[in-house]
Amino acid sequence: MKEIEINDIVSYFQYNAIVTLTMFFLSVLVFIIDRICKGQATRYVFSSQRASLKNPLTYIRFFTHILGHLDWDHLSSNYLKILLLGPLIEEKYGSINLLIMILITAFIIGLVNFIIGKSRLFGASGIAFMLIVLSAFVNVTQRKIPVTLVLIILFYLIDEIKNLHKKDGIGHYAHLIGGICGCVFGFMCINQPLINKLIDIFKY
Repeated sequence: MKEIEINDIVSYFQYNAIVTLTMFFLSVLVFIIDRICKGQATRYVFSSQRASLKNPLTYIRFFTHILGHLDWDHLSSNYLKILLLGPLIEEKYGSINLLIMILITAFIIGLVNFIIGKSRLFGASGIAFMLIVLSAFVNVTQRKIPVTLVLIILFYLIDEIKNLHKKDGIGHYAHLIGGICGCVFGFMCINQPLINKLIDIFKY
């Protein structure tokens, strides 16, 4: 019997969504580091919060807050959505465009929380909801939008607007911002990739 080599096993796996998978593995790494540091890593580096603009970490946290998670349930609930939809979006719009969308969404959520937030905000739920809404635009070039996804968006928006006033420790406005960003990106990418659209905008 031919001995099975490690290379043969590895060859069966495909790193099929570079941005999506890299974000996932970074979040898992941050989660492990945070457990070792007893929550201090997320508290000081991977969460959005009000802080002095003279502190360099303030600007870094505008982006890194999407990598921090409270516990495994928090991380897994977000990445069940992201790992399901991320590869679909990445294949449709390209890895560079998805990366730009994630960074812009993270920055907007971080900035809003910096301005109006009263507590630390962390987690990739805003990105997850951005992907949910953006996925409704996958077939828009064929002038077809799945009714099931439209219903998901409607239920999601209604639910998040309804829960905005609740003090349950969940950043509902981050979910709402993520959904709005997904909608904007979807319309922007109908005729051309987002990166080309941004280049055209900054030309003027």
